[in-house]
Amino acid sequence: MNARTEPAQAGSDAIARPPLVRELLLVAGLFLVYKFGRQLATGHTGEAFHNAHRVWDFERAVHLPGEGAVQSLLLHGDGLVHLANTYYATVHFPATAAFLVWLYLRRPVHYVWARRVLAAVTATALVLHLLLPLAPPRLLAATGLVDTARVYGPSVYGDPATDSLSNQFAAMPSLHFGWALMVAVGLIVATRSRWRWLWLAHPLLTLLVIVGTANHYWLDAIVAAALLGLALAVIHLPDRTATTTGRAQGGLVPAQRDEQALVGAGR
Repeated sequence: MNARTEPAQAGSDAIARPPLVRELLLVAGLFLVYKFGRQLATGHTGEAFHNAHRVWDFERAVHLPGEGAVQSLLLHGDGLVHLANTYYATVHFPATAAFLVWLYLRRPVHYVWARRVLAAVTATALVLHLLLPLAPPRLLAATGLVDTARVYGPSVYGDPATDSLSNQFAAMPSLHFGWALMVAVGLIVATRSRWRWLWLAHPLLTLLVIVGTANHYWLDAIVAAALLGLALAVIHLPDRTATTTGRAQGGLVPAQRDEQALVGAGR
């Protein structure tokens, strides 16, 4: 029985997993749209700083913790702040890419769901970046915060006035935090280990890094979390496919059980 059901399971996996070339082209296209969308938001310096003052004043009005409290912890040692800058510069894209690759190979149904959620969050974030350009706290003198990447390195940004590779006025929402939170949520949903909740350390550490390095306000992360929550509420994980249902029921889905019943009857 097990030997006969294994090919069916393998076939189900192949059906559930989207074509690799199509997915590579799709992800590459989404990345290009992401980069191009960020470029569209450049050139709104005055509005970006005006919005930054408003965000900073709002955070103080509602008594959110000061970003400076987190940064002061990092500034206790050059090694710690350099590590935080390195984390900010190097973990964001590779961690998300590794997450999607693992889901594609091991949890194809979860992969499709996660890709849709990430695409929805990113697209919405790009619209907000266009509608609400926002200077990060490291560029706002009123915050009194240090641009840790520029002072201690490494930095992924150049001079805001001449940097043509990135939009430094796209602070809200923070896709660094939104993507990190989705990575944790996706891995918690897709796995069954009792240790899976430890994946929440990734968005928590990301939150401390983006705030401590003065790249984002608390509110940037709050808005990103709200967008992700909305996307998760709208984009539901598909029902179990032949792959997962078959494994849960001993390797046979209803169609497969009916087929074997007919074969048995023929004997």
